Parts: sequence; C-alpha cells; structure tokens
Amino acid sequence: MSLRDVRRHAGQLAIAGFAGGSIPADLRALAREFDLGGIILFTRNVESPEGVAELAREAQTLARDTPLWVSVDQEGGRVARLRAPFTVWPPMMTLGRAGDEGLVARFAESLAAELTAVGINFDYAPVLDILTNPANPVIGDRALSDRAEDVARLGRVLIERLQAAGIAACGKHFPGHGDTATDSHFELPLVEHPPDRLEAVEFVPFRAAIDAGVASIMTAHILVPPLDEERPATMSPAIVDGLLKKALGFDGVVVSDDLDMKAISARYSTEEGAVGAIAAGCDVVLLCGTSHDQQFAALEAIVYAVEKGELPLTRVEDAFTRHRRMKERFLAAPRPRPLDGRALRALLGREEHRAVAAEMARYA
Repeated sequence: MSLRDVRRHAGQLAIAGFAGGSIPADLRALAREFDLGGIILFTRNVESPEGVAELAREAQTLARDTPLWVSVDQEGGRVARLRAPFTVWPPMMTLGRAGDEGLVARFAESLAAELTAVGINFDYAPVLDILTNPANPVIGDRALSDRAEDVARLGRVLIERLQAAGIAACGKHFPGHGDTATDSHFELPLVEHPPDRLEAVEFVPFRAAIDAGVASIMTAHILVPPLDEERPATMSPAIVDGLLKKALGFDGVVVSDDLDMKAISARYSTEEGAVGAIAAGCDVVLLCGTSHDQQFAALEAIVYAVEKGELPLTRVEDAFTRHRRMKERFLAAPRPRPLDGRALRALLGREEHRAVAAEMARYA
C-alpha cells in the first residue's frame, strides 16, 4: 500500500454520522475524497421505514470499490433507533432472564429480517458486558445477564443467528463496561479489577464471541489502570492490540465506540482521537457526530500521521485488510434489495415478530 492509497481510501477506516433523512452534500464530498467505509443511523435520521430504505439505497451510491456499511444500534429496550412500525423489542436483559436459546434465536432472526428489509447490514449488537454493578447507569438492562456464563452462552446464539441472516454483528464493549459507576457518554469511567478477575469474568463472553466468529468487537471508553494507567481502552495499544488481538486471538474488525463521547472528546481532539484509536489497534473509528468538518479533519489527521511516520503504514494496512475481509464476508454477494411500500409494511412488526417480543416482555 502506498501513501497515495492511504489518502484515497482513508475513509474505509471510518463510519460517519449525519443529520436528517437524506445524505447531505458535505458527507457526499467526504465520501468522494476518502472512500467512506459506512454510515451510522440514529433516530435523527429515521423519518419512516420507507425513508430508511431510501437512505440505505442512497448511501450505496457513495460506494467506490466496496459497498458501504449501513449500520445502527438496534439492541432493543432503550437503545433502539428504529421504533414502531418496526417491532418494538424489550431490552436484552429479558432474554437473559428467560435463559431460552430458542427465544434468543427467534429474536435475532426477526431482528435481522427487519434490518435487512430496510437495507441495514451492520448492527452494533449484542452487548457482552456483564451487569455486575446493578447501579451501572449506561449498561443496566442492555446486558443479557449478571452472570458471565449466561452472557457468553446467549450472546453466542445472538451472534450466530444475526450473522447467518446476513447482518454483521458487533460484540461490545471490550474489555468490559458492566462494572462501571459512570456513563462514558459524559465522563471517563474507571474499572480497577486486576487482570485475573478480568480474565475470569469480563473476558468470558468476548472469548465465546470470538469462538463464534463475531465479525467485529467494539471498544469501551473506560480507564482500566491495571491494564493501562494512562489511556482509555479505545486508545490503549496494550488493551486493543495486546489483549484483544494478540492474547484473545481476535482476527476480525475492532471498532471504536463513538469518538464524540465525552470520555474521549473531553481529553482528545477529534484528530487525536482518530489517530490514537487506529494506532492502538482499532480498525474502524465511529465518528457519530454531525460535523463533517470534524470528520474530514479526523481522516486528514490519519493520512498526515502516516505521511509523517507517526502512524505506521503497517498498522493502517492491517486495518484495511481486516475491514476488507469483513466486507467480503457480508457484502460481496448480492444482498436483498430494501423492500418498498406494501411489502415493507407487511414485514415490519409482523405477527410472528410481535409474538417473540411479547414472549420476551414476560420476563421484563
């Protein structure tokens, strides 16, 4: 890979957010300049199911050499960007309370069908954090369970069924956000467990996910002094490259959590965050804000860091390779086209899906 290639394809290292129900001109310009890897949708982008399907079609017109990820956080419960007439799913904790792998499988398959119907191909789920702190303000009922073994067992089923249905899954948030007392959207949480505790508890679901072939794993914006006294996990080579990739043997794509979250943005500029996350071993950074100037600056900073020798070209090549493999796995074969009109409305919130949601709700 040449430096020219890095500039031409730097956008493959990022998934970008935006405002509104259509692709803005600034994001189109960013994609033309840097070959954007994908987009992420929030409730601010969702006007109707038909609008989401059109957004997905529009996003693919930005593709240069490979299709874009059209991604979303669709977990169920309070983290669900797609609301009615999509099926309204209870939180994942209900699956843990039920403990029924068959119910988990039906949930994953129903969820995947609705995502595919509107052109979404990447879901940042499942949460693999273990709710060992009931007062955790950011995880709570997003977790499957407070038991590592149950999170591992049920998380594995979720991953396998989502991915068998063509939706790339993402286990989150490594090295484990379940025992935190603060919210990384607003400040930097602290986890002080020693390595042997992390190995015995927090890492258990991630090992199971890796064994199940999870496509991607998201990092946590948390400080874990026994692993790295100075850097949040997302920015820590010891945690991302040393632990996740080398010690646990993860050969998929490592995705940063949103770099606009205060745990990172209060300490690093957008440029520092993007370069630092890639240097640490992240292969894709999430730039979920709506400032395309900041997104442009982040990608320019990555290119500049490679040109100056501050970010090894080999690290960027590895990120490109991992990301390309993931896209080949999920996006190389022709995918179902987003549905239109009556067919779309007939699938979303269909009786079978609502029955799964109702069964989950029994355990709320």
